[in-house]
Amino acid sequence: PRSSLPASGSSAPRCRGLSPCPRSDVTFLVGRERREVFAHRCILSCRCPGLRGLLDSPPPAPGAPAPAPIALSSTQPEAFLAVLEFLYTNRVHLTSVTALEVLASSVEYGLDDLRQLCVEFVIGTLSVETACEALQAAVTCGQVDLQQRCLAFIEDNTQGVVGTRGFHELSEAVLVPVLRSDRLTIDEPDLIAAVRGWARVSAVSAGATLGAQ
Repeated sequence: PRSSLPASGSSAPRCRGLSPCPRSDVTFLVGRERREVFAHRCILSCRCPGLRGLLDSPPPAPGAPAPAPIALSSTQPEAFLAVLEFLYTNRVHLTSVTALEVLASSVEYGLDDLRQLCVEFVIGTLSVETACEALQAAVTCGQVDLQQRCLAFIEDNTQGVVGTRGFHELSEAVLVPVLRSDRLTIDEPDLIAAVRGWARVSAVSAGATLGAQ
C-alpha cells in the first residue's frame, strides 16, 4: 500500500535529493551503499532539530571547496528521502516497505508530526504479515499507542500471525508480553509449537551471529 499524507490520494511533489539541485550545499552519504543525497542546509536546520547538530559548520564561502559529505550509514536511503520530502513539502509518501524505517528516523530526528503520520499509516495497514514487525518497531521506538494496537491485532489474529517471518524474528523482550496475554486466539498446543519454532529460528540466528564474529 502507498499513502500520500496528510492529503490522502494527493499528488504532492516528491523531494528527489538524488542529483544536485539549485544551490544545494550539503551532501549526505546514506546507507551502507553510501548513496549520495543532496539538500539545502538552511532548510534542514530550520525544519529539523535532530539534523541541526550535523549542520553546525558554516556553509562554504563562494569559491571555497565543498564541505565533506555527511555519512548516515545506519539510515536507509528511501527512508531518508521520505524525511527530506516531509521537510520540504510537509507531506510524505509512505509504503508498507518504508513506513517503519521512516518512523524510526522521525523519532531519531525529533519530527513529531512525521512520527504521528507514520504511526497512523502503520495502524491503518496492519496485517497478519506486518503485525509482528510493527510491534517490534513500536517497542524499539517507544511508541506505546502503536504497541497496544499491534498487540490487539495479534490477539485477534494469533493463529495466522505465529506462522509469519515477523513472529519468528521477534526479540525475546517483545515476545514475552505477547505470550502473557490471555486474549490470544490460538489453541495451546499450536502456541507451544509456534514458540518452539521461534526458539529454533532464534538459536540458528544466534549461531550465525556468533559464527560471523
